Amino acid sequence: MLQMISCVFTIDYEIYGNGQGSLHDLVFEPTRKLKAVFDRHGSKFVNFVEAAEFEQIERHGTDPASADVRRQIRELHQDGYETALHLHPQWANARREKGEWILDYDEYNLCVLPPLRIGQIIDRGIGYLRDVLGDPQFSPFSFRAGNWLFQPTRESAKALAARGIKLDSSVFKGGVQHVHNLDYRPALRNGHYWNFRDDVNVDVKDGPMLEIPIHVQMVPFWRMLTGKRVRLQKKSDSAAPKSPIRRKSNRFGRLRDYLRLTYPLKFDFCRMTLGEMTAMLDRAIEIDRTTSDVFKPLVAIGHTKDLVDFDAIDLFLSYLKRKDIVISTLEGVYPHCRS
Repeated sequence: MLQMISCVFTIDYEIYGNGQGSLHDLVFEPTRKLKAVFDRHGSKFVNFVEAAEFEQIERHGTDPASADVRRQIRELHQDGYETALHLHPQWANARREKGEWILDYDEYNLCVLPPLRIGQIIDRGIGYLRDVLGDPQFSPFSFRAGNWLFQPTRESAKALAARGIKLDSSVFKGGVQHVHNLDYRPALRNGHYWNFRDDVNVDVKDGPMLEIPIHVQMVPFWRMLTGKRVRLQKKSDSAAPKSPIRRKSNRFGRLRDYLRLTYPLKFDFCRMTLGEMTAMLDRAIEIDRTTSDVFKPLVAIGHTKDLVDFDAIDLFLSYLKRKDIVISTLEGVYPHCRS
């Protein structure tokens, strides 16, 4: 009996972070194919809509597929796919110069901004979703921060909770980004989910928000160097001109992030091979046999721009069905976590 394991598939619905690429090719078409796979299996995923990016693309009229994207978001929502809020705040002040996007990298991390500005950016994101869905009362249930940056947590968590958002899924346990002062290594002490208030790493019994982190497995760094993952990373790197954030990251290198015995391998259903995904779940099933009284929501992450291997996803969903593992949404697992 494996009912204590539930898989939650989440997709970051976005183009490249600096605006490069086509909405049709990187968002609409891959999501259409992904939905077809999930519909065949009678399952749903969580659609983390990058509201700040889409709002500016529409405002400047730079992509003819904006209308298709709006329609797709509505159709997914109407068909029972959870619509969640995802924000890359450097887009909030975006402008166009000579046919290129100029983003405000001073606002790259929502959490370091003044409380008033944090609230403004969140409100604009929610407003965009309400407009797209045609529902002035809509409030997203779940949130994911751009580039997983949810530290320092207090003011952003306070603003999100005040607007009815109940759940975050930005953390990946063991994660470190020195250039952004992100450190999720303390979260390794936590369970499969926890309440928090001022620090997303700290389990607080009466915390107003719930964290269900992206599932990871701590592995030797060389396990990250699969052909599929390296190809997708090269594609992502080559598609985008070097932003100030990227230049800063390259200058100091990510070597410090990797200089440790083990590294968090995210449950990324776009970048992992079928063998990697089944091996990760086989390990979770093995653990479940010894902790069958503990509910385990395993959050998988993907990005529309990385969706290339639909056969692997299809076969993995079939594997989960054979193993009697339920597929749910973040909103769907929330009551079980709270109880």
